[in-house]
Amino acid sequence: MEKKSALVTGASRGIGRGIALELAKAGYQIAINYASNEVAAEEALALVIEAGGSGILVKGDISSESDRAALLAQTIEAFGRIDLLVNNAGVAPKVRGDLLDCPEESFDRLYDINLKGPFFLTQAVAKQMLKQGVDEAGFRGRIVNITSISVYTSSINRGDYCMVKAGLAMMTKLFADRLADDGINVYEIRPGVIATDMTSGVTEKYDKMIFEDGLTPIRRWGRPDDIGKAVAAIGGDFFPFSTGEVINVDGGFHLHRL
Repeated sequence: MEKKSALVTGASRGIGRGIALELAKAGYQIAINYASNEVAAEEALALVIEAGGSGILVKGDISSESDRAALLAQTIEAFGRIDLLVNNAGVAPKVRGDLLDCPEESFDRLYDINLKGPFFLTQAVAKQMLKQGVDEAGFRGRIVNITSISVYTSSINRGDYCMVKAGLAMMTKLFADRLADDGINVYEIRPGVIATDMTSGVTEKYDKMIFEDGLTPIRRWGRPDDIGKAVAAIGGDFFPFSTGEVINVDGGFHLHRL
């Protein structure tokens, strides 16, 4: 059996790196996409190899049409096909502020990187997958979108982030519906509070909410490998009869409790 291949966007750090490492443990060959931090990307690749996988680095800004085309072409050149696309790359607002003062520049930046980029990358990768023969499990490919509890949780100091993540959740449903007959399953993984660079500035706040106030039934921070394990389960075809499925990896945050 040939090794399966994955393209993981934003894979140099944080959740993306955690995903790449868990896929590496499953024997995947991985295209590690990064936007600017080459040192972090090289470190991620070294860890992937150490974990038993293999891979390449593909630099590119997913909000750029030419960059998306290049990273797709480089992945196909290296691996011949894409078995798994993980839309993970994303950014938070540079400044958390009142919803009434959210600048258009911030909204456009988050929309371009967190929603428009993944949409058109998925469109291009899906067309590539449609050209591919089915693998040993009967799939032409699998697509995973990494969203957030912000899909349904109001956070009025970063409304633009919540809105584009909600859009990504709907994107999952749309592509799942469109591609179901073509041997391509689509999934959404919805992380909760995960310890990454993105949350480093609010560590004290969430420490109190998690450990003292009981924000989540499982009283700990989420880790990038928690998300990675969920992606690896999809990559390992443990959900063959599911598409459009939402997998919560949030310590139970989504539960309604009294």
